Amino acid sequence: MRRTDREKDAGFALEVLRGCEYATLATVNTDKTPYCIPISPVLIGNAIYFHCALKGQKLDNIRQNDAVCVSCVRYTKLVPEKFTTEYESAVATGKCGTVSDEAEKIAALRAICEKYAKNNMSGFEAQMAKSLHKTCVCKIHIEQITGKANM
Repeated sequence: MRRTDREKDAGFALEVLRGCEYATLATVNTDKTPYCIPISPVLIGNAIYFHCALKGQKLDNIRQNDAVCVSCVRYTKLVPEKFTTEYESAVATGKCGTVSDEAEKIAALRAICEKYAKNNMSGFEAQMAKSLHKTCVCKIHIEQITGKANM
């Protein structure tokens, strides 16, 4: 990290990841070009989970190369008079795969819904009955995570 004066520890980075509204997932296409897409992550233990459709470029990429990078930012504030932005960020790298265990998949989806739809959890079971079979859950085993802030 070039700006070591802004570097934060892994605990800070995990908190940023836990509290971010969304993150960007980077994968590698089969032709070795980069591919990034927004995800709605949730942190459970030392793993990042997100949901997606059962098919698509993101999953194709993960299946042929499981190395991924997740980047997220929270608490941004433009400070134009100082030509800067205040922020907290985290970057995590690791290996990604799909979750096949149904109990783990439901637990991850429950955590995602508790983060993003907390006031609608009474409908969670009905939603699972309707869409579990057509929802993919991915899990990233974090190998490295860094945090940074300019506050």
